[in-house]
Amino acid sequence: MNDIDTEELKLKLESLTLEHRDLDRLIDHLHESAVFDQLQMRRLKKRKLVLKDMIIKIESLLIPDLNA
Repeated sequence: MNDIDTEELKLKLESLTLEHRDLDRLIDHLHESAVFDQLQMRRLKKRKLVLKDMIIKIESLLIPDLNA
């Protein structure tokens, strides 16, 4: 992996992490409100899980291979 790929991955990781954090705050806020849409909540949580999987995948790509 070259430096350009690494930088692109780092930027993508930062973006995904920010979106994940924002979703976490939104979910907390909706959960605290008196009325919230269960379907919307499920969709937000599902998106949050997808983001987490993407974050983990990118982080694993950025970690140098220990066997090399």
